Amino acid sequence: MEYRSANFDLNNGQGKNEEPKSRVSMNIPDSDKPRVVVIGGGFAGVEIVKTLGRDNPFQVVLLDKNNFHNFQPLMYQVATAGLEPDAIAAPLRRIFKGYKDFYFRMAKVNRIFPSENCINTSIGRLKYDFLVIATGSKTNYYGMENVKKNSVPMKKIPEALDLRSKILQNFEQALLVSDPEVRSSLLDVVIVGGGPTGVELAGAIAELKKHVLPNDLPELDFTKMDIYLIEAAPQLLNGMSANASKKALKYLDDFGVHVMLNTTVKNYDGYIVEFGDGKKIVSQSLIWAAGVMGSIIEGIDPEVIKGNRYHVDLFCRIKGYENLYCIGDVAGMYTPEIPRGHPMVAQVAIQQGRLVAKNLLRMHKNKTPKPFKYNDKGSMATIGRNRAVVDLPNWKFAGVFAWLVWMFVHIISLVGFRNKVAVFFNWVWNYFTYDRATRLIIRPWVKHEQKKEKLERDSIKVRKG
Repeated sequence: MEYRSANFDLNNGQGKNEEPKSRVSMNIPDSDKPRVVVIGGGFAGVEIVKTLGRDNPFQVVLLDKNNFHNFQPLMYQVATAGLEPDAIAAPLRRIFKGYKDFYFRMAKVNRIFPSENCINTSIGRLKYDFLVIATGSKTNYYGMENVKKNSVPMKKIPEALDLRSKILQNFEQALLVSDPEVRSSLLDVVIVGGGPTGVELAGAIAELKKHVLPNDLPELDFTKMDIYLIEAAPQLLNGMSANASKKALKYLDDFGVHVMLNTTVKNYDGYIVEFGDGKKIVSQSLIWAAGVMGSIIEGIDPEVIKGNRYHVDLFCRIKGYENLYCIGDVAGMYTPEIPRGHPMVAQVAIQQGRLVAKNLLRMHKNKTPKPFKYNDKGSMATIGRNRAVVDLPNWKFAGVFAWLVWMFVHIISLVGFRNKVAVFFNWVWNYFTYDRATRLIIRPWVKHEQKKEKLERDSIKVRKG
């Protein structure tokens, strides 16, 4: 069998623009069909492949650094021991089982060569006829290197699992210290970012504090555990209605969460959080949920990158390129009506993926492609049991019914019947037992001698701070 563009050198530890030395084959056969290469297995990437269909006039290649699609809106529940990661993730090969002339390869794309219609990846090079960039977003630390180094993000499943282990490890460490200030630094949690992720995290951790942790660790006084939610804007859930913001603030206040609005983080060294107004608090757990930016790949003209997003036209084509498409969080469609681009949410990614797939099929039939028009179906966030806020285009509500709507929408949006059932029964169990069954520490444990020395250093540092 002949291979059109699969046999290229592996970039085996070389620079991104250097010629690689080892050889590897992607084993993607040549085809008379146009090849559509999709980079990213998130909401946008999955939707475009699904919309093209099982039997379509293209050869479709999907590339992703992971072999699974994860449902990011429920990532915070993995971090707070509510769900196991496999309940919100689905193997990409299983999703597209039975698709004809479809190939998935687990790889990182290092660079795009538009003039050659080629990409360079961690497993070799690959030619394309149409390229769709759906790389999503990554955490934005706004240039604060100390915050990046010492805080915990939550964009990926491994990060969510690391956060779960870190929080639980800190509670175990708190049993070992006698200094009240050091113990406080181990118990207290600071969440930066008052969007849906931050609000939902704060509510979930507050439920752990109230219902679960006192039973697990009766030797600790969790009434002295403080949860802080930091937001730079004057309201929570910026982008949702004023009513949703007000209700979320009330629900978090009911949980005992300390919400600090109009407050920015200036620095974090792993122990002391410094704010823009000069105030400081002590915590060894700072969760960064304050912002994201597009995940850019090198090779595209920098002139079309605006605000860490590729500037696309109304058909989701990158400006100046005929066969390069960009969808989802990394795509910036700027018009007089939306000068800042569409929000970086799942519905935009899904709708853009669907449109690009349909346009590719239209163009294959020599039909005129259609422009993208976002259909805003609303926003929602949950703040613990029986509490949620929902903003629909013509109806805004909060409370128990909003919480039920939130659960229903998230369950039906999960990929795969197994995941829907697993999440549903987990939620039922948690609701009636007030329990989180996945309180597992799964990362390496620091040796006791190292732990003791570290705690002594922390005590001195806290007192000096």
